[in-house]
Amino acid sequence: MLDRSLVEELIYRSCLLLDERDFKGYLDLCDEEFRYTIATHSPEIRRDMIWLDHDKNGMPTLLTQLPRHNSDHSPLTRHATVYTVRYDTARQQGDVVSALQVFKPALEGGATELFAVGKYLDTVKFDGGKLLLLKRVVKLDTRMLGIGYHIPF
Repeated sequence: MLDRSLVEELIYRSCLLLDERDFKGYLDLCDEEFRYTIATHSPEIRRDMIWLDHDKNGMPTLLTQLPRHNSDHSPLTRHATVYTVRYDTARQQGDVVSALQVFKPALEGGATELFAVGKYLDTVKFDGGKLLLLKRVVKLDTRMLGIGYHIPF
């Protein structure tokens, strides 16, 4: 049986590394087959929309190009709460659902606003005794993010 505390540690560490903009550290938590997707549901068209979809090889290009984008440089703080962990022993993988809140403090440190809410739908796997992210779907409830946000949640 998968130790829930190891899964929580992985999810929380991924948030800390993204908060610190340590993208290499974040990608080190990911399996070679890692896939990252941001999705939301549009009631207007009654369909899910995919806003971002990259494999691990595509993520470094996205992340190294961030400083070149016209973007909001306000820091983001991610707060995740692991809800469920379901482990499949035969596959050596687990499915994890976590609540996600993303806060955005003003660039100069003033007021902080709740920027986005949603869920992490993660798949984790054991590889050589190490727990890694295999897939992360960020399913956002928030759809109005404004312009200039290219940083993964």
